[in-house]
Amino acid sequence: MNNLKICISATAILFSLSLSAQSIKVLFDATKAETANNADWVIDADLHNLGYQGGPASVGGGNEANAQRVPNPPQSAVTASTNGTYWNGALSSWAIDCVNQGYTVETLPYNGQITYGISSNQQDLSHYNVFIVCEPNILFSSSEKTAILHFIQNGGGLFMISDHDNSDRNGDGSDSPHIWNDLMANNLVQTNPFGVTFDYTSFSQTSTNIASLPADSILHGSAGDVSEVLWASGTSMTLDPTKNATVKGVVFKTGAIADNTNVLFAHARFGNGKVVFIGDSSPCDDGTGDPNDQLYDGYVADAAGNHRKLLMNATIWLAATGHVTESSGITENISEDFEIYPNPSMGPSLRIKYSLKEASALTFQLVDVTGKIVVTSRLPSGLRGVEQLDITNVKTGLYECQIKTATRQISKRIAVVR
Repeated sequence: MNNLKICISATAILFSLSLSAQSIKVLFDATKAETANNADWVIDADLHNLGYQGGPASVGGGNEANAQRVPNPPQSAVTASTNGTYWNGALSSWAIDCVNQGYTVETLPYNGQITYGISSNQQDLSHYNVFIVCEPNILFSSSEKTAILHFIQNGGGLFMISDHDNSDRNGDGSDSPHIWNDLMANNLVQTNPFGVTFDYTSFSQTSTNIASLPADSILHGSAGDVSEVLWASGTSMTLDPTKNATVKGVVFKTGAIADNTNVLFAHARFGNGKVVFIGDSSPCDDGTGDPNDQLYDGYVADAAGNHRKLLMNATIWLAATGHVTESSGITENISEDFEIYPNPSMGPSLRIKYSLKEASALTFQLVDVTGKIVVTSRLPSGLRGVEQLDITNVKTGLYECQIKTATRQISKRIAVVR
């Protein structure tokens, strides 16, 4: 009977991993009072029965949106002509664009748990590629901060959306810029890991102060070229490259010098993952959703449609896997040049097949969800090769496989099942 249970458990894990590998998965958070007061930062809600009395949501305490895990009607029926009213949420248009990009979207409901590497949580962040949190109004716990940072370190993408100072929607004393700064300043992993601080201010303006970065795929990606933004009571950011050398501002306040202050939109890398930052939630609002709220179409109608381009380009950048980071900072997609199999692995060894564009000393590492290196090995120098690595002592779990050269790093996820 025990052997049967183990077999069934392993099969279930393999099935789950197989499903998650079929598509980029994007998770929208709804655990941090994102629907309190006049906010409706969810992709779909079939019920409107939440209330916020100075803290977390309570069922039956009000008429705010209560988002469920899977949007309804099904995303399998979404087409290029589907609009934001297909789902009931102010982020529905953004989610529909994600589906049309080939992604799967879900919501982490108000009573969901933000974890990383916890197999008992069906919505553990390890099952997703991108985590989008739009204007959180409840502080992250210490364990949630650790989970989010480990998620990014191991290849995940985080979309951090703030709003203006004094935007406390649920009356608990904390608003989104303070909440994001608390996550970055007070965690058990690294102080200010992204090199970003949200400013405590509030302003409205249209800005065409876009950085001149022709190779930046957030400004000039497949969703289009970004030429302006409109802030409707938002905030700005101050960057500190001494904390994170990769942090870069790409949109700035009108009249500001394009440096590390007065930043409206920025991006950075952390570990094997990526983060983007925006100082206003208004660009995300598609004007549809909770009938009890007054919503505005900032996603398409404002800024001549540029918000849609900016948010989707950023989402695509966060979701991109199998990337190579050049020393110049330019990202090149060469996912076909690194294969690791079997994946998931139930045996004592892994095989690595690689085809690189330069011959140099290669280092392979297997990193667990806490960032600990559990296997390291030198690979023969060369452009191509197939190597077998011993993982006899590696326990069940999700891991990041890394190949490093002098100028680049390629990373992919793999599951080990014992």
